[in-house]
Amino acid sequence: MMSKFKKLEEILNLAPMESIEDTTESTESVEQTIENEQLTIAAINNSIDLIDAALPMVRDLDASDAEMDAIATLATDTFTELVALSMNVEPRFSGTILQSASTILGHAVTAKIAKMDKKLKVIDLQLKKRKIDQQSEKLAEPPIDGAGVVMSRSSLLKMILEKNQEK
Repeated sequence: MMSKFKKLEEILNLAPMESIEDTTESTESVEQTIENEQLTIAAINNSIDLIDAALPMVRDLDASDAEMDAIATLATDTFTELVALSMNVEPRFSGTILQSASTILGHAVTAKIAKMDKKLKVIDLQLKKRKIDQQSEKLAEPPIDGAGVVMSRSSLLKMILEKNQEK
């Protein structure tokens, strides 16, 4: 029977069976890792709760949209009026008026861009919150019941050989 062990050890390039001992260090490290993960999850949940508590304080998001639209509309109307004015004045003054009109039109574009950026940021925050909610739901599911055994590879090989001999 010992020759079978030597053959298997040589084939798989394993250490001799006598030199391997069972240890409980792996179970202790697994327990420590589980505790660390639980502490990390608790910290993340606390952060999420703080963010959720802060969100209701944000108000008047629609009001800023209306303000940005009003600024853009005013700037566009003013641009149109300045262009019309520049056509009715002497050419030496129209350059300055058109330059001012161009600047005002830039403000209209900036207002529209700021409005869109704000909407995109809100959507991004909603997606991130949903992702975190899904992850926390996934972690909150009950674990699958199972059993595990910590053993050395030598004892595992011994069990496999015994089962093969029974057949």
